[in-house]
Amino acid sequence: AIRAFFDEPTNTVSYLVWDPATKRGAVIDPVLDWDNRSGTADVAFAERILAAAAEEGVAIDWVLETHAHADHLTAAPYIKAKTGAPIGIGEHIRDVQAIFRPVFHADDVKPGGGDFDRLFRDGERFPLGSLEVEVIHTPGHTPACIAYKVGDDVFVGDTLFMHDYGTARADFPGGDARVLYRSMKKLLALPPQTRLWMCHDYKAPGRDSFAWQSSVAEQRAHNPHVKDGVTEDQFVAFRTQRDAQLAAPLLLLPSIQVNIRAGRFPPAESNGVRYL
Repeated sequence: AIRAFFDEPTNTVSYLVWDPATKRGAVIDPVLDWDNRSGTADVAFAERILAAAAEEGVAIDWVLETHAHADHLTAAPYIKAKTGAPIGIGEHIRDVQAIFRPVFHADDVKPGGGDFDRLFRDGERFPLGSLEVEVIHTPGHTPACIAYKVGDDVFVGDTLFMHDYGTARADFPGGDARVLYRSMKKLLALPPQTRLWMCHDYKAPGRDSFAWQSSVAEQRAHNPHVKDGVTEDQFVAFRTQRDAQLAAPLLLLPSIQVNIRAGRFPPAESNGVRYL
């Protein structure tokens, strides 16, 4: 069973996913409310997810991140504090931490994926109640991106957007458009009926409502960036040109600092203030 929660300020979708038979569940990509003008955080969005879990009688066993997001701060540690659920992410978060540790002088970030409780390998499987979750490594947007496959449902992170919108950018440090193309093709090789759940939506031109569920068949037939017939070289040329025109995400600087620490804020300076 799946319940989606859309955070319009960051255009992010978080998910509560659970096994109806055992009522054991996971939260995927939870958002921390962040007011960039005042530098204040709030947990109202995360509380909506926790309230839904209580309403459904679901015990949360995992907080799962698809990658270290650059456009919102994660509420993973808040969910963990409330439920005891460990925080999991792809093992290549080590690469992302190595890239950004010197950028932010983040010497407190532990080597080897420290702060996260579990680092998943490509192809790894783990239980969610009586269900099984499969990890699919999907680098390109970032080196650490993974998707979570549960039965016929795949939570794709930023690898794909809705089939009428397109694909993720690949110009962040460690990103690679060619690698992204191959990751998307890996997902699109799944059975056509496989449901794909997006991490973001920005409303495609002509669409008036937000949407976050697609399918392999719809992506292969309609996604203008990666549908059948679009070659790897064509995609790389398009993505490279498009990314060069994109501005940095509004919350890039605070998001990266917090998210490479699994949601922990930077340590306080000598004056007791934490600077983002």
